[in-house]
Amino acid sequence: MPEFLARLTVRRDSGPIDSTDTLCRFVATRAAFIAQKTLYGYLKARMGTRYPSMFEDDVFASSIDIAKMHVFAACLSDLTLFAVSHALQDETLDDVLRRELALQCFHKGLADNAAAAAQTSAFSADEAMQAFERRLAFHDWHNGPRGAALFTASPAALFEWAPIAPALKKHDKEIVENSIKFKWRDIRERFEKRARGSAVAADLTSFAELRH
Repeated sequence: MPEFLARLTVRRDSGPIDSTDTLCRFVATRAAFIAQKTLYGYLKARMGTRYPSMFEDDVFASSIDIAKMHVFAACLSDLTLFAVSHALQDETLDDVLRRELALQCFHKGLADNAAAAAQTSAFSADEAMQAFERRLAFHDWHNGPRGAALFTASPAALFEWAPIAPALKKHDKEIVENSIKFKWRDIRERFEKRARGSAVAADLTSFAELRH
């Protein structure tokens, strides 16, 4: 069990988020944390005392690995948009920079968990990246959803991919989706307290200037 639960990178820190690196690290680790916490929490609530023994079933363990990666990618998508939107609020910034940082964060999250993804045949990091790029293409940084309203992919993914019998799951939709939405509140509050938007913007801008 400990080894199984540790397959996603969930390392935590508490310093200021004042660079693109620290922002991307926060997004990647918190997305992994929420994905695991909510998925395993739902499974444990549904299975009760049978929960530990179910990990001895290879088919079920494989199903959890698949679910975990899909939920993680959805969490990564939601949190990336929130973090970039919150940190880069300066209206003078070019949206190209916002998109660039969002892609950087999402890619880092996938790369940090490449080993877990490689062990999961029914998950494609390339397809996850393409799905995020499609979401970005239609995202309005100025007049689109903000704050909690950005967290739409992760509740849907948790409900869809959790390996629970459909007959049981159909009664859980509202509870499951609300549970992950509630857990995101603490993550958003922690980010808002630690984020130094002007420093992140300066770091991103200087890096962009160096490349050109």
